[in-house]
Amino acid sequence: MSWPVQVLLMGASGSGKTSMRSLIFSNNPASLTSRLGATIDVEQNHVRFLGDLILNLWDCGGQDAFMDSYLSIQQSTIFQHVGVMIYVFEVETRNMEKDLNYYKECLSALQRYSPNAAVFLLVHKMDLARGPKAETLARKTKELKEASEGTEVTVFGTSIYDESLYNAWSRIVHILIPNASVLSRHLAKLAALCSATEVVLFERTTFLVIATSTPPPPPPTASNVPSGPSSARTNGDLSATSHSDHELEVDSDPHKMAPTRYERTSELIKAFKYSCARVREEFNALEMELPEFTAVLDELTRNTYVLIVVHDPTIETAALRMNIRLARPKFEELQGDSLLT
Repeated sequence: MSWPVQVLLMGASGSGKTSMRSLIFSNNPASLTSRLGATIDVEQNHVRFLGDLILNLWDCGGQDAFMDSYLSIQQSTIFQHVGVMIYVFEVETRNMEKDLNYYKECLSALQRYSPNAAVFLLVHKMDLARGPKAETLARKTKELKEASEGTEVTVFGTSIYDESLYNAWSRIVHILIPNASVLSRHLAKLAALCSATEVVLFERTTFLVIATSTPPPPPPTASNVPSGPSSARTNGDLSATSHSDHELEVDSDPHKMAPTRYERTSELIKAFKYSCARVREEFNALEMELPEFTAVLDELTRNTYVLIVVHDPTIETAALRMNIRLARPKFEELQGDSLLT
């Protein structure tokens, strides 16, 4: 995949595309997104991610006139050299038939000009779903996969009011990092040296998860989406897995770490950074010493932060910070290699 990477953000007007972009890439809280106006035509943003990796993010206005233009006179411009297309559907839209027709046409144009592009579908505003969220998401996922007519797609349920949006975007940007698996292996080595339960690498600006020391959990399924206010978290194949199966999987973890811990951490740290900025203070690092665990969040490279979690009460935070400092040169080298590969 060539650099910079072109990312198309598409969907009907009012589906929430610009709000999610503002939340993830501009560090704005969800409470301020209501001030954002509708996108006119195509708004291009060059987002620097991991230093040398540039995401050329095209936020495409979803009004009918613009969509018709994208699919006719602008088709070769919009859909050429695309690495990822993210298509957003509002969960309670009244125009699903029209939205699906536009989606099918966009998918056809994408296959014509960028056949190797990855496709992600976001069922957005899940906080507004009228029925049970799990059932709603399962129904929408089935409908979207049928409309995709065999094209491989990944479906997420998202909302700007919980961690689900960070889960979706972390999975999306993860595929754009060529050697993420190499980073994961070295994070596992760092975890072993620190006697840590887990080590997580975050991108500095967005705080999206880049890699972890442990294998990612199985994609959460529609039946595992809770019906409470912080629901709407799903991804991937959405195979049928019962809630009791999910509980058994969590119980097998001796430290009872929540499956949403990565995206929840992203959400909380971004909120804390915003609070620091409001009082004109700069966020640098974070240490937590609790009866259950100890955690250190610190800068690892110019473009990343690392979170180390340990459950051994005898391990001091000073030792963890020293290991982070000693690991920096190696991870700077690995990061450069991953972007050049």
